[in-house]
Amino acid sequence: MDDQLARRIALFREGGSVRPEVADFVTVELAALAAEGRTVTEDTAGMLTSHLIMALTRLLDGEAIAASPTDAQVAAELADHPEAVGRARAVAARAHRELGAALPDSEVNFLGMHLAVLASRPTAAQNAAAQNAAAQNAAAHDKEHQS
Repeated sequence: MDDQLARRIALFREGGSVRPEVADFVTVELAALAAEGRTVTEDTAGMLTSHLIMALTRLLDGEAIAASPTDAQVAAELADHPEAVGRARAVAARAHRELGAALPDSEVNFLGMHLAVLASRPTAAQNAAAQNAAAQNAAAHDKEHQS
C-alpha cells in the first residue's frame, strides 16, 4: 500500500466517521491483495477502499443498503470475472464473520467490480519487470550512442 492510500484510511479514522475495526479490516484486506502481488495504491485501489469502508460502516451503523438500479448490469459485467466475484464473496464472508456486517449481493457485486478493475492492472512484479526492461533498453541505447 502506498503512502497516499494509507493516508486515505488515516483520514477516515481521524474524521471519526468510521469505526476503527472497519479501517483495520479494510487495511488487512488491502495488505492481502498486495501480498498476492497486486499493485495496491491510491490510484489502483482508492475507490475500492472508500467504497468498502463506507459500506461496512453503514451496515454496522444499522443503515440499510438498498439495491441499485444497476445491479443487473453489474452482475452481467462480472460474468467475465469469476475470480473477482469469488474474491468479493470471500471478503464479504470475512466481514460478516469478523465484523458482523453482512454485505448484500448488490454490494458484493460492486466490490467484485472494484476487484476486477484491480486485477486488470499490472502486478507489482510486472511493473518492476517493465521498469527493469526500460532501464536496460535506455542503458543499451546510451551505450550505442556513446560509440
